[in-house]
Amino acid sequence: MSELPNNQTEAEKKLQALKRLATTVYLCQLLAFAFAGLPLLVGAFINFMNRSDAEGTWLESHFNWQIQTVWMSLAGFAVAGLTLDMGVGLYILLITVLLLVYRIMVGWIALSANRAVAVKK
Repeated sequence: MSELPNNQTEAEKKLQALKRLATTVYLCQLLAFAFAGLPLLVGAFINFMNRSDAEGTWLESHFNWQIQTVWMSLAGFAVAGLTLDMGVGLYILLITVLLLVYRIMVGWIALSANRAVAVKK
């Protein structure tokens, strides 16, 4: 791991640390596919514990985006599980997985470019 330059401000160090956390959460979301969703919850925990530190920075949008991704995924998985016997659960599950992949990709690409996630309201 490289050492930080001495002329780097505390604000820059804080942003770097928050960016590493956001990267870790995107990685957790990606690993959720291999480990039955557990890393998704670990990532959400990381977000909730550090969300206030990101307030007012461009990284705030990533923390919010990641938390929304978890809630959407959990809701989609729950609805898919409840409707599996009705024949539509598999389609809902597929849509939920595709949405999760999309949100991970959009967020990670924006993070790599050092910009906020463009959230349409």
